[in-house]
Amino acid sequence: MTEETPGFEEKPDVPSGANPDDAEPKAASDKEAAPAGDASADAGLVAQLDQVRTALSERTADLQRLQAEYQNYRRRVERDRVAVKEVAIANLLTELLPVLDDIGRAREHGELLGGFKSVAESLETVAAKMGLMQFGKEGEPFDPTIHEALMHSYAPDVTETTCVAILQPGYRIGERTIRPARVAVAEPQPGAQTVKAEEAEESAADDKENGGPEEG
Repeated sequence: MTEETPGFEEKPDVPSGANPDDAEPKAASDKEAAPAGDASADAGLVAQLDQVRTALSERTADLQRLQAEYQNYRRRVERDRVAVKEVAIANLLTELLPVLDDIGRAREHGELLGGFKSVAESLETVAAKMGLMQFGKEGEPFDPTIHEALMHSYAPDVTETTCVAILQPGYRIGERTIRPARVAVAEPQPGAQTVKAEEAEESAADDKENGGPEEG
């Protein structure tokens, strides 16, 4: 059994030829080097965090771009779907216009009777539900964008080119005209405006000679 000699403290082993006092400075230097290593590790973590943030921002931007492209795609598909539907309806109703013209002529001649009248009115109701609207009235100003003039004449009682007869009504769906109204038009009688202007001048001159119109 080994007995410890009182009064002596154990000292760490020191290599031969080395000063025992060198051990303490070495330990101190290790303690001073530790903070530098921690700072380096923190810098590495900050760099990694920055990389993660950059990657997250890029992925977020990609996702937002994909969402925007998808929304645009959905809007295009919906717009194309509506356009195709409108074209299909317009084509169908265009094919029915001659039938509607026959119904209109039969109504004008009092021949829309019995079962034929019921069928004709049902057809007109369905066409109206699909958006078909009739236009064209006598006495309205001639508009080349919605009227087609098939007959032309002069009339003393009009002040502008006017639709005096509707030969075939026009039809539209919404703002889209599928057939212009075919009309007969009348223009002011040549020289009529000049005559009216001269009459107005003569009337004004007479009023002036007579001291003007009497005041009530």
